[in-house]
Amino acid sequence: MNANAPVVLISGCSTGIGRALTMEFAARNWRVFATARKPAAINDLKALNVDVAALDVTDEKSITACVDSVIAKAGQIDMLINNAGLLLIGPLVELETSELRRQFETNVIGLAALTRAVAPHMIRRRSGKIVNISSVSGVLPTPFAGAYGSTKAAVTALSDSLRMELAPFGITVVTVQPGGIKSNLSGNADKELDRFKKTPYSPIQNFIVARANASQENATPVEDFAKGLVDKLERKNTPKLIRIGKDSTLLPLIARFPRAFIDALLSKKFGLDQLRKCNK
Repeated sequence: MNANAPVVLISGCSTGIGRALTMEFAARNWRVFATARKPAAINDLKALNVDVAALDVTDEKSITACVDSVIAKAGQIDMLINNAGLLLIGPLVELETSELRRQFETNVIGLAALTRAVAPHMIRRRSGKIVNISSVSGVLPTPFAGAYGSTKAAVTALSDSLRMELAPFGITVVTVQPGGIKSNLSGNADKELDRFKKTPYSPIQNFIVARANASQENATPVEDFAKGLVDKLERKNTPKLIRIGKDSTLLPLIARFPRAFIDALLSKKFGLDQLRKCNK
């Protein structure tokens, strides 16, 4: 291990973007601390000379223990990548309050808590980059992904404030808004969607399932996403907003259209116009 290698701490590395970023940074000789709620899921990454640690971003004690361990071993954190997240799918009025809380606790509160734990070490060194994985779903919210989209909109807003607040200390904050990236996120989201068959949305159940998997249609390979992102993150003048992946530029463009047009477009795409006919 190169003692002068920059140090990156990444949350949510068991699958998808987190795992791919771990492998890409390791290939570029960074000292990588990959984390997951269940470290056994990422033990294989040790073969890449990656440090593996337990981290549950919804648990303050877990966050403190993880960050303290990284500092004890590496002495610094040059980059934090807030990647851990969940995708909750379903009509908003049919989602349990406990589900919404878990969605926000993981995607927003957990991100803020981990950032709060790492920031003092960066402030002390007057250096560092904090990278928050948001989504274009936070720019163009859609039916049946309102819970997820609202957390990603919150991540973007938090990042904007953090960027200004931490700039005086030499810390860069970067917002990443991926488009459709090949991952298991959607596969996990389409579990238990049959429950909506017992709701007023039952006539368009297939559209709910389709929304859970929409991002995986012709999705950008996660390895390509990771390479493109790390290329940008390694720049001295890192872009403040990075969009990579399928439809990552198209969806924000659509979001600029009049709201009535967007509502009509998305209502048709996700079957809500059909549901309206069923209820006449």
